[in-house]
Amino acid sequence: MTKPQLLIDTDPGVDDALAILMAHAHADVAGLSIAAGNVGLGHTVRNARTLVDLLDAATPIFAGCATPLVRAPEEDAAFVHGQDGFGDVGFASPRAMPADEPAALALLRLTRERPGELTLVALAPLTNLALALRIDPSLPERVARLVIMGGAVTGHGNTGKVPAEFNIGFDPEAAHVVFEAFPQFELVDWEATLRHAFDDAEFEDWLKAGDQRAKFYDSIVGTARAYNLTHGRQGVIAADALAMAVAIDPSIVTRREKRAVSVELDGRLTRGATVVDWAGRLGRPINADIVLEVDQARFAAMVRRALGVVV
Repeated sequence: MTKPQLLIDTDPGVDDALAILMAHAHADVAGLSIAAGNVGLGHTVRNARTLVDLLDAATPIFAGCATPLVRAPEEDAAFVHGQDGFGDVGFASPRAMPADEPAALALLRLTRERPGELTLVALAPLTNLALALRIDPSLPERVARLVIMGGAVTGHGNTGKVPAEFNIGFDPEAAHVVFEAFPQFELVDWEATLRHAFDDAEFEDWLKAGDQRAKFYDSIVGTARAYNLTHGRQGVIAADALAMAVAIDPSIVTRREKRAVSVELDGRLTRGATVVDWAGRLGRPINADIVLEVDQARFAAMVRRALGVVV
């Protein structure tokens, strides 16, 4: 079977790291475009380089936007991922180097070179995608699928703004641009990732049984797991990994709903919220295929393979 062909926009980040390990285990990766988000751009680019070194891959890395499109970010996620985004382990300087081409231009070039071939997997705030769309609004015509990790479809977010999820809340204007431009995209939201967390003890067994990828992931995930444990989040939450599983194999989805989804830009308490028109009251075009449930056993098998666990 032909491998999926992926182009990944990401802000590594602990959960991004697991998703990128999955991508390289199950698919061909045309490139990593890097945004600020979980931590600042200097850290996210360096973390992407560290991952490419770990995988001994030739995956190109494209540095992107260091700030949101319009407003300064209200928060990052260093308190979850560590100040450097990788658990503050202190890895040696990576060998892999980013390309000179800016991320937004790389997204446009790669989709022009391979029209209709690439699944675009958006694991970060959508700043790079929005900038690419402003340069070339025809981008959606060349993308096979767009899979977005973001949003909280019933308002159970994970930011200081109660309804908002981090990726969308970090740059709501960028999310608005993307949601308006793409006629169809698949949305894997924060609430779905909570429903598909892994049992802690089982995940520990995978980390012990895996290869160098599991050892690496074990070294960076401690800060995030400790945060979740002290904030009432059950199990190992693998948000970006769930979106990556859907990107790699869409047949893993067992329940979905197609609805119109927009982004709130102005609300004093709700800025960055994803607004789902569940009842079809607004008459807006249905743009989002919302992933509600996946086959958990198959998801787990994909993660185990990415960690080098031999079954």
